[in-house]
Parts: sequence; structure tokens; C-alpha cells
Amino acid sequence: MFLHVDLDAFFASVEQLLNPQWRGLPVIVAGIGRRGVVSAASYEARAFGVRSAMPTSVARQRCPQGIFVQPRSTEYARLSEEVMEILRSFTPEVEPVSIDEAFLAVDGIRRLRGDAVSVARLIREQVKIETGLTISVGVATTKFLAKIASDLSKPDGLLVVEPGKELAFLHPLPARRLWGVGPKTMEKLERIAVETIGDIAALPLEALRHVVGRAAAEHLHALSHNLDPRSVTVERNAKSIGNEETFSHDLRERSAVDRELLRLGTKVAGRLRASDVAASVVTVKLRFEDFSTITRSRTLRQASSQTAQIVAIARELVAEIDVARGVRLLGVHCSSLTAPTSEHQGTLDLFAVSSENLQPGLGEKFTAVGAPAFDERQARIDTVVDAVRAKFGSEAVAAASLRGTRTAQHAGDAGAFEQIQEGDKL
Repeated sequence: MFLHVDLDAFFASVEQLLNPQWRGLPVIVAGIGRRGVVSAASYEARAFGVRSAMPTSVARQRCPQGIFVQPRSTEYARLSEEVMEILRSFTPEVEPVSIDEAFLAVDGIRRLRGDAVSVARLIREQVKIETGLTISVGVATTKFLAKIASDLSKPDGLLVVEPGKELAFLHPLPARRLWGVGPKTMEKLERIAVETIGDIAALPLEALRHVVGRAAAEHLHALSHNLDPRSVTVERNAKSIGNEETFSHDLRERSAVDRELLRLGTKVAGRLRASDVAASVVTVKLRFEDFSTITRSRTLRQASSQTAQIVAIARELVAEIDVARGVRLLGVHCSSLTAPTSEHQGTLDLFAVSSENLQPGLGEKFTAVGAPAFDERQARIDTVVDAVRAKFGSEAVAAASLRGTRTAQHAGDAGAFEQIQEGDKL
């Protein structure tokens, strides 16, 4: 049996947890700027029609009395990891699939903890006691069905699909509940009078292929019969850590872009160190006012999590890009993550620079502009800064050039968890 555990309205619930005076009120975690979007909405806000990915301006119209707060990725990551550790205390077979959800395989702990339903109840109780957060849990014989069950049990619920009753539960549900049925696929299915999952299951596979294509047809046909052979995958290391921001006004000055790269690179480097990883690849992403997008990458000879290195490389990557076109979105991402190493070559002065720590990215002409190499003194500074921010908040320490120069507004802080939300472990 599988469990799918999903934290309820996670970001908004964390804000209500940290601000008890907001409990029972419509809390909306969103970018505050002109182009901001909603990252999460409490169930009180959802009653007004506020949803994730909705423009903040629309959310304000629908819920003018809402409490709008900007995302705090550090707090969300901290509480997420607390919940994941609680899950691992029940079974080692835990597969985080995003910052707020995970699959568990529980057959192996039956003698110790009881059946799957008992485990689900214990987990819900433990998470509530230890973190103050509520979770919804689905229990089923496949991962796919457990996910549907947890969705249908929200908020703060438990739904069990008993063995032998899977198809009776599944087939009356709307076809859009199947993974892979988006608006366009649903339009195609509606043309042949398909409305439910049972309708898909009743179709001959060849007929379904003519409507949605071979690959999609086989996928949907299997799920409609609850055929999901996947097991829980325990080792799922994060593929990348990054931050993106959409600006309320396009950036056209090099100094403004450099300042935002410093802000983003500082956040990303801090998250690398908090996750106890170092990155071998740094990537920058720029989207212009016409929505055209450019990405540039650089590979390091030695993985790093130092703020100075990440920021310097990011700035180097955009040095030859014409930002006068108007930068709408800017992102810094670090990938090829590994455990940090203590083996560094030499100790350099605080602001020493070198290009020896860099090598070209794939398909990219290498030009060494001079990014800082590893610096033990800078590493100590990063450690102290991290400790201060952990105790007093992420804004407690910042570069002087960032003080009083806030030009960006978060678009729901979507970039902060971009990779994690696609199924990677924190």
C-alpha cells in the first residue's frame, strides 16, 4: 500500500502558523508587484476564488480584505524538512515529490506500526503535534490512486481506497483527474463524448490513439485501469537550486541588473549552503519585455557554494547581453549539485580573483573575466552571515548596495522552488 501525504495550503498555512492572529483569515502568499502572481492561498482566501498562479491584481479584486504577504522560502524549506523527517521516522521508504508532498511505501512496517490506515492516522497526528501544520493523506494500492485520494480528502483529511474497490472509486471521477489530461487533451476527449475516467477505460485503445496520439493513449488507458507499476524511489537528490524574479518595471540599466544578480545569487548561494551542497554549473536566465528568453551557463572546475563566486559568474554570463531591451525576468540557478568538499587549493585574500576555477559550459565559448576562486576567509564570512540570518531573518544582513534599492517584486517566489516542485528533494 502507498500513502500520499500533502501539506494543506502549505505556504499560506506556514504564514498562519507563524502569525497566529491570521488564523481563520484569508492569507494570500504572492508577489506584491504589478506582475506578481499568487503562490498559495489559504482555504479562507480560496472561498473568494483566489487560486495559485493567479495574478496578484486579480486576487486583490476578488479578495480585497485578504492579507497579502511575500513568500519566505527559508521558512517553508525549514518546515518542509521537519515534516519529511517525521515521515522518515515511520519508514525509510519516503519519496519527496515537491516541497509539500511525498509518497510513502508502508507494507514493510506493518508489524511495527500496523496497517496503512493506522500509519496514516499516526502520521497526521504526529505532524500536527510537532509542527502545528495539517496534512491530507491518501491511501491506495498505487501511487497514482493515492495521489487522487489525498487531493479529494483536502483539507485536513484522510481518504482510503480499499483493495478490490479501486475501479469503482476511479471510474466515476472526471477524466481531467488523470495525470496528463490538461485543457487541450480534455477538449479532444470531449469531442468524442468522454467525460469520466470510466469513459476512457471503456474506449478501445486504438480509438483512443486516434484522438490523443499513441503515447498519450497508452498512458491514459493504463491509468484508467489503475495500472501504475511505479514504486517509491527513495534517493531523489535535487537537480538544481535557483531563484527567479519578475520585475514590476523592466530593467534597462546594467547597474540595476547587476544589483538584482547580487540579490538572487546571494539567495541561491545561501540555499546551497543550507542544503549542504555545492554546485558545478551556474545558469542565468533573462526574459525580455517581448517575452523572448535567453539562458547562459558556466561550469566550474570545482563545485562551489560561495556567494562571491556565484554572483561573479552570474554577472559574467550577462556581461555581453544587451539589457537595454528591457529585462522582465531574471533568474540564477545552480545545478550539478554535489556534497561540498573541504579540499581547496590554497588560501587567498578576501577579494582575490582568479579564472582558474572556471571551465567552459557545453557549447559555449569560454572567456575568463575573472570570478573569485575559493576563499577561506570569504567562506567564514558566509558562515557567519548564514548564522545571523537564521537567527534574525533573511533581511538581517545584506550587501550595502542592496539597502534601500529594492527594484524587484516576487512573482509568487515561484522560482525559489522551481525544481523542487517538479519532484525533487529538498
